[in-house]
Amino acid sequence: MGGDHGPSVVVPAALNYLSDDPQVDLILVGREEAIREHLPAGDLPDRLSIQHASEEVGMDELPSRALRGKKDSSMRVAINLVSEGVADACVSAGNTGALMATARFVLKTLPHVDRPAIMSVLHSESGRTWVLDLGANVDCSADHLFQFAVMGTELVTAVESVDNPSVGLLNIGQEEIKGSDQIKQAHRLLAASPLNYIGYVEGDDIYTGDVDIVVCDGFVGNVALKSSEGVAKMIRHFMKAEFTRNPLTRLAGLVALPVLRSLRRRIDPRRYNGAPLVGLRGVVVKSHGGTDAVGFANAIAIAKKEIQADLASRITARVEQLLDPDSDPGAAEQVSL
Repeated sequence: MGGDHGPSVVVPAALNYLSDDPQVDLILVGREEAIREHLPAGDLPDRLSIQHASEEVGMDELPSRALRGKKDSSMRVAINLVSEGVADACVSAGNTGALMATARFVLKTLPHVDRPAIMSVLHSESGRTWVLDLGANVDCSADHLFQFAVMGTELVTAVESVDNPSVGLLNIGQEEIKGSDQIKQAHRLLAASPLNYIGYVEGDDIYTGDVDIVVCDGFVGNVALKSSEGVAKMIRHFMKAEFTRNPLTRLAGLVALPVLRSLRRRIDPRRYNGAPLVGLRGVVVKSHGGTDAVGFANAIAIAKKEIQADLASRITARVEQLLDPDSDPGAAEQVSL
């Protein structure tokens, strides 16, 4: 029921995904009458069911209000299904803050993980760069940043099949003297760990493709994400304005149309839609609220990859190995502050 378009996007996305993937069952959670308006008349399609929920969480609603006051919201019911083992994952385009708060309250965090993080991909010259955190945690300690790096490494290894992905710590420069105390402390933790840590990276390094994972706090990550989206919109606006300025530029645009279409496909944000909430005892994926059916279906695909990779168990084992002082005294010595 969430996002900018609600069932008008989620239901077609579910139907399209089911037609392409015979291995998945989907549960649509929300007001049944609203959902059925977008379904074919008659019986429900195979492998599709509806779980009625009488309430909805508004896109601007306070997370605390949604958590305490709407226990029968579509978001809460969907996450409850994951907690109860009825569903393997929850995918939502709804209120990000409410989704994170509800998922953390219902599912809890993994052992030795203090805070879950939002992780997603940004376009780069070589394809894609994963970034976390993208807004769940505004203030982060060095330990939190280290945990993000561990969780991000496991996710990229599992979802992208990348062995030993490289990790960079976002900073205002690559010199050792730059950065806040938290950044410097996190740098020392990462440098002493067995992760494939390449050191400090700057904002432009996200787009060169020289690093697989970029770690930062949620404030910086969200600014980077929204700035990237804004720049992309501005470039599309300028290109359209220039190619439609006069008959000659329209002709040039017609000649360049194959290249423009190829560029649009390459940087299509729908291909990268779906931000996992890593660090939870269950799979939760946040879809962009303004995406269409193609983008939402891709978020479902991300959730399936997490399920198949048993990501929560992988993160638990890796975090315990690196962060639990009782598991390996040598490892504890490496990562302690």
